Amino acid sequence: MREITVIGAGLAGAEAAWQAASFGFYVKLFEMRPKKMTPAHQTADFAELVCSNSLRAANVENAVGLLKEEMRRQNSLIISCADAARLPAGGALAVDREFFAHMVTKRLSSLANISIIRDEVQKLPEVGPVVIASGPLTSDALAKAIAAKTSAAYLYFHDAVAPIVAADSIDRQIVFKASRYGKGESPEGDYLNCPMNKEEYEVFLTALLEAERVPLKDFENEKDFEGCMPIETMARRGKDAIRFGPMKPVGLVDPKTGHEPYAVVQLRQDNQAASQYNIVGFQTRLTWPAQKRVFALIPGLANAEFLRLGVMHRNTYIDSPRLLNADLTLKTQPDLLFAGQITGVEGYVESAACGLSAGINAARITAGKKPLVWPTETALGSLLHYITSFSANFQPSNITFGLFPPLTLPIKNKKERNEALAKRALAALEVFGQSMD
Repeated sequence: MREITVIGAGLAGAEAAWQAASFGFYVKLFEMRPKKMTPAHQTADFAELVCSNSLRAANVENAVGLLKEEMRRQNSLIISCADAARLPAGGALAVDREFFAHMVTKRLSSLANISIIRDEVQKLPEVGPVVIASGPLTSDALAKAIAAKTSAAYLYFHDAVAPIVAADSIDRQIVFKASRYGKGESPEGDYLNCPMNKEEYEVFLTALLEAERVPLKDFENEKDFEGCMPIETMARRGKDAIRFGPMKPVGLVDPKTGHEPYAVVQLRQDNQAASQYNIVGFQTRLTWPAQKRVFALIPGLANAEFLRLGVMHRNTYIDSPRLLNADLTLKTQPDLLFAGQITGVEGYVESAACGLSAGINAARITAGKKPLVWPTETALGSLLHYITSFSANFQPSNITFGLFPPLTLPIKNKKERNEALAKRALAALEVFGQSMD
């Protein structure tokens, strides 16, 4: 029986292995952790969430919510486990990251037709199909092998991780519980909110701008992805940049004053025990001593115990528009597929969705069938179309409705337009599924 090799057991690789195995084929899944760790990972579990614990918006009127629904309808392992590990997070799908990763690992490990090899892949297998889902933190040896295969220079940007604090170290006399505009699963709100007045905000902003940052290495340029920008970098764009960004107070009323604060720092539950909270939007590359000093200026966090401090790491991705077909196969080798952030998709859900497509197509190639191209009317199809066809100054991208083909009849109202795009996408996915041989 022909084998399918999947390199990397992150979100994309785990999903790809699951999808390929669901067609009855034998899958060899390589994961170098814990034998060799990365700068961002802390465990050996598959699909470890190294940044936020949120998979973002849940409703289908939001592009990433629609993408999740499409994946549910295509037997997604990642979304199934995320739904089971869900935590209160307003209109978002946030998970207990440890429970989620344990579940993904357990379900893949339980399949008889998946062999898990805990070792670093330093050269590409000679026999395909092979799915490369090694992620943005691809090891140096494998990166060199990929570069040799593609004869392409790598692109890169820098990614950052937000700190996590112990719940019992948060001053509950200062913070208040609420979700923006009252949305959420809990009547009192799903987030802890640290309110700031104008003076407190200005003191915090000054300290943030003056704080020491971890220097980049000589060969690196300062190039951040807009969707995961360090808080201190965003603050340099203007005195109100972060107050209109992650610290916006709109829709949050402090019950002590009956008014919206001048600025708000939100804390999101990070595990089922509610013993730890993530500082929302506070990705950073400040030095660890600077983080402890500056973030202690946030009302309610003066005595916070930091369970994890923010870190910065280099993310690597390939020139997908030049290298890949729309089915994620390499143009010069049709039994070699790429999936996840290494292709230039950005975000947990987008990475897993990419793995879903690559896993299905690896199975089809093994069965002697033509790999599939998802219709661009779907969220998955529009995302894959973007990374394999857009070529002018190619940058990583999340899924947005801006990537979708326009509606035949334009709709001015944004909510109604998004609803129409979602309805069209799910209808197109149903037809697509029925036409699969």
